[in-house]
Amino acid sequence: MSRPVTVLAILICALIWGTTWFAITLQLGVVDPIVSIVWRFGLASLVLFGFCAATRRPLRLTRAQHLAAVGQGAFVFAVSYGFVYAAEERVASAVVAVIFAALAFVNLVMFRLVERQKASAGAWQGAVLGICGVAVLSFGQLAGTGASAGSAPGLGIVLALVAVLASALGNWFAWRGQQAGAPVMAATAWAMAYGTAMLAAYGLATGVEWRVEATPAYVLSLLHLSLFGSVIAFGLYFTLAKQRGFALASYISALTPPIAVIMSVLFEGAEVGVTMLVGLALVLVGQVLLIRAPKAA
Repeated sequence: MSRPVTVLAILICALIWGTTWFAITLQLGVVDPIVSIVWRFGLASLVLFGFCAATRRPLRLTRAQHLAAVGQGAFVFAVSYGFVYAAEERVASAVVAVIFAALAFVNLVMFRLVERQKASAGAWQGAVLGICGVAVLSFGQLAGTGASAGSAPGLGIVLALVAVLASALGNWFAWRGQQAGAPVMAATAWAMAYGTAMLAAYGLATGVEWRVEATPAYVLSLLHLSLFGSVIAFGLYFTLAKQRGFALASYISALTPPIAVIMSVLFEGAEVGVTMLVGLALVLVGQVLLIRAPKAA
């Protein structure tokens, strides 16, 4: 990927994922969260399989690639999003988005410890600046109305942190699949299918009610989460990760909080303050450092 294409991919993902945090709140209430996630990634995986078939992209994976896709599906699409939806039942969506900005730093640490990858000083500086930026950004949210969207906000924050760790582990499985030569789109389709199957099995075992809320808010948010938030965004994310590394790709999660906060301003009456502007500036500077940093080796 050239630098302009990289920047464009990052911006598209950030814009999409920045809106999905609010869209998830429209899925909560009548339908069990597990069911909503099954509908989301089940539809997304079907679309990805159809896209690969229509464009004659290979869908067959080797045993090693399938095993990696199973791990990717389990931790990225099943465990992580299960905890994300549970967290958003307890805290505001912007708070969960802010917590996910730590993913770039967690990825750097995990790949350093597990795979002995050495990231450049600029990458570490960018990731740390991102954490500082979202910490500043979240200060105003948590001090104001950011944690008042639901009950047990402390538990919601813990659930969101578990989701971040699960996503990082899922990224490692995705990297293992890429190292084994798995095509990005096919591997993502299979991973979503595996994650959907795991959540469906969990839902059947726990006796959830399988239903769809026939309202415009639920249906439109489901389509947005499936087609844009899953098919397009994850396709770009894992392609970007393969080309430029997971540290840079996961920094998208540090750019989504400002957009998530803007969504709160537009739809939840949040106010723009100095902390938001300072936090956004730190996040953008960190992004520049990560884009300019070489891929970890």
